[in-house]
Amino acid sequence: MLIRVLAPLALIALLTAACSGSSPTAVSPSSTGGALAVTSGQLSGTWSLRSIQPTGQSEQATPGGATYTVTFADGRLSTRADCNTCGGSFTLAGQSLTAGPALACTRAACATMAFENVYTTMLAGESAVAVTGDTLTLSSPRGVLRFTR
Repeated sequence: MLIRVLAPLALIALLTAACSGSSPTAVSPSSTGGALAVTSGQLSGTWSLRSIQPTGQSEQATPGGATYTVTFADGRLSTRADCNTCGGSFTLAGQSLTAGPALACTRAACATMAFENVYTTMLAGESAVAVTGDTLTLSSPRGVLRFTR
């Protein structure tokens, strides 16, 4: 039981330490320039994760057979991360989306736990948000998340 609790925490600590030394290549939420503001209407609904690209790493597709989605409605977001779910508040201001300050997540041991931990870490916090057609992109110093409808 203790291993199930400590293993994800150790993985998060390891990933945080590994990423802290790299220089960010993703777009900062405050550097979106003259781009148009994203509205809550554009964001509203469910989006399916297509890929993650942690800063300084290559793009990784969502694991086959796993479901990763994020849903935005009424100032709340919920996300399915394989066999876990997370929820919390979000705010949208221009091209900046802030998920949290904290997301509450279930902690079942999914087959894709390493991918899930990186995904939820990248989702939480402030990101530059862009909606182009059926594509949602969240960019931050943590990396880039790409979703489609």
